[in-house]
Amino acid sequence: MSPDFEEDFLRQRSTNIHELSQNPVRVLITSAMWIDGGRWLPYAVLYSVFHAQAERWLGTLRWLAVCVSAHVFATLISELALLKAIRDGMAPHSAVNTLDIGVSYALAGVVAVLTYRIAAPWRYLYLAVLLAIYTVPLATSRTFTDFGHFLSVLIGLGCYPLVRGCGKVWNPRETLAALRGALTG
Repeated sequence: MSPDFEEDFLRQRSTNIHELSQNPVRVLITSAMWIDGGRWLPYAVLYSVFHAQAERWLGTLRWLAVCVSAHVFATLISELALLKAIRDGMAPHSAVNTLDIGVSYALAGVVAVLTYRIAAPWRYLYLAVLLAIYTVPLATSRTFTDFGHFLSVLIGLGCYPLVRGCGKVWNPRETLAALRGALTG
């Protein structure tokens, strides 16, 4: 695609305020099918590792419920916050057409729900790192996207009732002991 065509193509699939007010269901679905071209590799790697692990652990329907919940609710809440910022004069009116596409909210929700897959006390270290990864950008740049990612993490953590009893938790200590045994003989 030419750069101009690509921007127009993605803008029509963006979950920005304008498109959400015109075609909410269509853009909520189609926006998750695209990623920002400049950052595709990190998302592709994270998507394959975390989502594959989560889908195996949760099963397809529960995994999909977490993805959809994080994507839809974080999108709607963050865009409402942006709309309020526009109305309050804290963001320019042109922000109604901001390009907002990608699977990152779904990814953040799944990464968060995987907290429950890890045995304590490792779980708490994972959670602390996860919260730091998503809180620091929110505290420093305070964009609606950073807010949406943080919300996605909270939504993923809120999916605990959905994932309770989904199988054995992973204990890194057991994995390290098995690796040590394999290496020593």
